[in-house]
Amino acid sequence: MDRRELRAARRADATGSGPTLAEREPARYPGAKGAFALFGEVLLTGLLIAVAGIVVVTLPAALAAGIRHLRRYVNAEQSHTRTFWADWRKALPGGLVVGLAAAVIAGVLALDIVLAGTGALPGGPIIGIVGWAGLVVLAVALLAAAGAWTAETGWRTAVRGIPAALAGDPIGAVYYAVAAVLTGVVTWMLAPLIIAGLGCSAFAVVAIPARRTRR
Repeated sequence: MDRRELRAARRADATGSGPTLAEREPARYPGAKGAFALFGEVLLTGLLIAVAGIVVVTLPAALAAGIRHLRRYVNAEQSHTRTFWADWRKALPGGLVVGLAAAVIAGVLALDIVLAGTGALPGGPIIGIVGWAGLVVLAVALLAAAGAWTAETGWRTAVRGIPAALAGDPIGAVYYAVAAVLTGVVTWMLAPLIIAGLGCSAFAVVAIPARRTRR
């Protein structure tokens, strides 16, 4: 084996993407071995999602594309930005319908929260709590649907599968809610942090279901 082949073998061994030099099982998620590189990819994904979802109604398609991008990355598959945009274009037609529906629901809940804060509605504090809880539930449902979307099954199957997916993993649903709340909090603190928040939320959708198969 010459020097170039040895370097290639060591690289394959280190990433888990090829034969190992020692007798051991390849890494389960070979693309996620480098913590700093993974963090950088999460931030890049957050930026891509922010750009692709800037119109708001395009956010579901952007999330779906970002989640698929990170799945490919952690599995050491081809994860170029052009594959993100290809997924985004495929997810966009149905994603616009999902995004419009989510925007309308979010708008109604936000209006209730504002009115509750003014005291114009009876039982304002309770309505405010319900409004915030509704926004969190909406965010969780959006993350679950985006994580389930594929070009083959489409958005209808992804949306219909939300109740079963969340009921089958209630702890995972709580984690989704935490990710959504943290994204909202960091964005409220400093708007540019939405990039990190979106990236981390997309990564949460990749990582949270995987924990159930650990032994």
